[in-house]
Amino acid sequence: MQFQLPIHIKHLSPPVTYNDNILLMGSCFTEHIGNYLADVKFNTLQNPHGIVFDPLSVCRSLVSYIQHKQYEEADLFYLDECWHSWHHHSRFSNPDRRQCLVNINLSQQQAHQFLSNADWLIITLGSSFMYKLNGTDNDELNPKRLVDVANCHKAPARIFTKHLLSIEETITALDNTIHQLFHFNKKLRIIFTISPVRHVRDGVVENNRSKARLIEAVHHLVNKFERLYYFPAYELVIDVLRDHRFFDIDMVHPNYAATQYVLEQFTECCVDTPVKKLMKEIQTLVTARRHKAFNPQSQQHKAFLQANLQKAIQLQADYPFLHFEEEFKYFNDSLPTS
Repeated sequence: MQFQLPIHIKHLSPPVTYNDNILLMGSCFTEHIGNYLADVKFNTLQNPHGIVFDPLSVCRSLVSYIQHKQYEEADLFYLDECWHSWHHHSRFSNPDRRQCLVNINLSQQQAHQFLSNADWLIITLGSSFMYKLNGTDNDELNPKRLVDVANCHKAPARIFTKHLLSIEETITALDNTIHQLFHFNKKLRIIFTISPVRHVRDGVVENNRSKARLIEAVHHLVNKFERLYYFPAYELVIDVLRDHRFFDIDMVHPNYAATQYVLEQFTECCVDTPVKKLMKEIQTLVTARRHKAFNPQSQQHKAFLQANLQKAIQLQADYPFLHFEEEFKYFNDSLPTS
């Protein structure tokens, strides 16, 4: 008997290798993929603007990296005793206006440099819903015109207009951005995914309309451009696993088992075959680094640390382009003193 819907995922050509630089942009599911790749020592940069959900916010962020945009004090606003940017996630928010701006512009500089030499851009779109800031007389919330926002920062709902992007609006924004990206970086390739996280606060029906528009827009673009690919993270969770036991208690976010399944499929279909074996070796080492010892002073634990330290040293010698500083520090510093 067959208990899952079959799905055929076309293998990526060319596949992802350890020589590649990978920029990841988009929703919170982006960070599952990004953390996984970073764990096994791929060279990655995740969400230089922080988590963003809608296509226009993703496009605006990417264009700002291409243009090496530097934000100014006038781009910030003050709310709840912190300075924020309407275009950035709250991880950049800061009680100190200058420090908020410094952090944003350091991230901009890093993103510009990384994108100029990136081999892959992975974009995970979360929602077709976006928000516009209405004109307001409150100078602290700045500015006094309709502005697209990436994050509402818990500002009062009355100052926003909610808008469901049409397929045409999404295609237009992404198409224009892709042209700029390919002009800026001639070798760049792009993998699109749609986040399997349900945005049920928009409503169940509305969430499905939102996801459907993203899927249609992305497939239109993948069929148009040669260096665009689609990885079906959304379909793997919603149609292949398709069971509430694969979601957290909120019934919205895929749980650990579902996320691991998606990441396994990503590795199988998108990563170069020789790299997969090396990824397993590195994952074993990373797991050892996170091991909590029952008796840290025991000879058994000392032997465990020494064995993994030697494994890290050997991997560093075999693959000098990878970085194992965290492992060296942990296994050295954790060795018993007597």
